Amino acid sequence: MTVKAIQWLLLSHLLVQVSMVCAKVPAIIVFGDSTVDAGNNNQISTVLKSNFQPYGHNFYGGLPTGRFSNGRLPTDFLSEGFMIKPTIPAYLDPAYKISDFATGVCFASAGTGYDNATSDVLSVIPLWKELEYYKEYQKKLRSYLGNDKANEVLGEALYLISVGTNDFLENYFVFSRRRSQFSIEEYQNFLLGIAGNFIRELYQLGARKVVLSGLPPMGCVPLERTTNVLSGGACNEKYNHVARSFNEKLQGLVEKLKKELVKFQLVFSDPYDIVSEIIRNPTFFGFENVARACCGTGMFEMSYMCNKISPFTCSDPNKYVFWDAFHPTEKTNAIVADHVFKTDLAQFL
Repeated sequence: MTVKAIQWLLLSHLLVQVSMVCAKVPAIIVFGDSTVDAGNNNQISTVLKSNFQPYGHNFYGGLPTGRFSNGRLPTDFLSEGFMIKPTIPAYLDPAYKISDFATGVCFASAGTGYDNATSDVLSVIPLWKELEYYKEYQKKLRSYLGNDKANEVLGEALYLISVGTNDFLENYFVFSRRRSQFSIEEYQNFLLGIAGNFIRELYQLGARKVVLSGLPPMGCVPLERTTNVLSGGACNEKYNHVARSFNEKLQGLVEKLKKELVKFQLVFSDPYDIVSEIIRNPTFFGFENVARACCGTGMFEMSYMCNKISPFTCSDPNKYVFWDAFHPTEKTNAIVADHVFKTDLAQFL
């Protein structure tokens, strides 16, 4: 058999697998924070926005959509991987209608967390409100598709939840209120209870395929390196330890809920290891800079501080792991999404 014939055989096999995926996942529904916000913050009164250049520099048409990246998010790549559509629109974006949301919709809000106090910090959409928007969406979808078809889509859709980092970096470690109430372990358990109740409510609303994402090595984002002066700009390992221990608790929650809720496919997706591998071995993945971000000086800029008039913004984001001081570049997002698709989402094939 020729090399070309072998390649065609492998491609044919892959296409069959992909077609099977498409048949089982008609839509992707997203909840969370800036890791997956496709532009909902554009429509609310908050300083945490990214609907201006150079955000979106590598997005279609160079359009700044409100995604906190130079391009697409992991959820966009996952949607494309399932051959649904290349991007998932924000629910509050007036440019889209229910016909657009029928195959995927994003309710996420940058800056939010499990804890309502976290969303209060920058006046963003709390997680409970994201769920209220989802209930509103269900009604619109049933009006658009009819009850039977809508219920089929809602039951077969893949629900992605990516939230939690802000609870620590924006809330617990910055303000004293929660630290005076909870030890770090108690606070993790507090967040865990909210996460469990959120998933249970999704289940009661008809969700049957849910992916719960853990935390990345949050002590390695450029801002935390910048402020970690006593360690010479190294990753803040205290914060990374908190991320790892919280992920272990989330994994335990997933195992508990899988026993509690019948006919429920619940998956824990842990981005910690793949992001850590990128940070430890950037050259293997084609990166040149991991400690600093592309935008501005790369040390602390985010949102309005990451703007088109900055003379320091890099010319090639593909050489950088991070786009701004908190968020990955499109290239990093693509690598993480590919890893998640091939591992954590394999059971949905």
